[in-house]
Amino acid sequence: MAGRVSLGRDFGWLWAAYAAGTLGTWVAFNAFPLLAITVLHKGSAEVAALAAVGAAVGAAVALPLGPWVEFRRKRPVMIAMDLIRCAAMLSVAVAYVLDVLGFTQLVVASVVVASADITFGAASGACLKALVPPEGRLVAQARLESTTWTATVLGPPLGSALLALLGPVATVLVDAVSYLLSASGIRAIRGSEPRPVPREGQRMRAGDLLEGWRHILAHPVLRPLFLNAVLVNGLIMATAPLLAVLMLGSLGFAPWQYGIAFAVPCIGGLIGSRLSRPLVARYGRHRVLRTSGVVRACWPVGLVFVHPGVTGMVLVMGVELALITCSAVFNPVLAAHRLDLTATDRVVRTLTAWSVTAKASIAALTALWGLLAVAVGPRAAIGLAGVLLLATPLLLPREEARATTGIDTCK
Repeated sequence: MAGRVSLGRDFGWLWAAYAAGTLGTWVAFNAFPLLAITVLHKGSAEVAALAAVGAAVGAAVALPLGPWVEFRRKRPVMIAMDLIRCAAMLSVAVAYVLDVLGFTQLVVASVVVASADITFGAASGACLKALVPPEGRLVAQARLESTTWTATVLGPPLGSALLALLGPVATVLVDAVSYLLSASGIRAIRGSEPRPVPREGQRMRAGDLLEGWRHILAHPVLRPLFLNAVLVNGLIMATAPLLAVLMLGSLGFAPWQYGIAFAVPCIGGLIGSRLSRPLVARYGRHRVLRTSGVVRACWPVGLVFVHPGVTGMVLVMGVELALITCSAVFNPVLAAHRLDLTATDRVVRTLTAWSVTAKASIAALTALWGLLAVAVGPRAAIGLAGVLLLATPLLLPREEARATTGIDTCK
């Protein structure tokens, strides 16, 4: 077993900031759609538009920010994104209190938050690479992955309790406060951070929006990992609404049963994230990526057999538990590998391109699978997605690669 790796006090503050922001996000899970439904009395078309437009336009807004952030200090950018997200959430809360909240404001706020989320994530990835040495990056990513799944388990129930006790705007205020706590954590990082200095000729490329995609698609290992991750995540997320329609509709599951069926398996995220480093220490990063990438694709097809009653609920929980556990092994290994294979002066643009593509793909596949479900029914559409997922391991890289070195700029 590998020895314990010390990640340092500065990573501790970065981790605390991430935990605060992530928990706030999950406490406020679906806050905007709930406000649209319960306060503005909007229908399904408007609520769907709110989700789609916010994500799509937010990704488009974040795209040109990648090159801008690349050659700037990352921590001030992260603090700025936290404050922007806080202001957006507070604006919604204030408008609600003053009884002037409108649908347009919800759309604008969702766009602002989505674009700030992408920019924050890209900058934080670059900052993590600078703060944590290569031998500690998998541990760091595993801790962030574990934090994500912990927030996923705890956040929605806490949010539901706040909604019941204090009303629909309570979770929005909690999310706003979480961004202030995140900004405070980042501010507490002591290490100096010099302004990145582009090498000769790089200033002209700083505004090149395609640099991130060029790096990904030209890399023999990142390219297949990118295509695999985008397709797997897109197909999994595309079937989530269809499974909800199937379970809550014709199969007759109660909302609380549906919630439990997807909340309990999140424990697998904690298990998988803790297993990732020991597995890599024993079998190597490449083998763990390939094995967990193959195994995670095998489970979703089982959802086509969901049926009413306790055994149907257990089936869903078992499939989701296995899928989440395998994904939680795969994700931190991928994240650490991606940082190691990307030079420091390309990290922000690479992560921005990756995130924008992932969000766009999820939106496109969700819309496509919605149309498919209309034509053939939700069960058949879920089954088709599961069959396609079985082929995604063919996209995984067949060769290992050496890490790309670069000058860290966030220390």
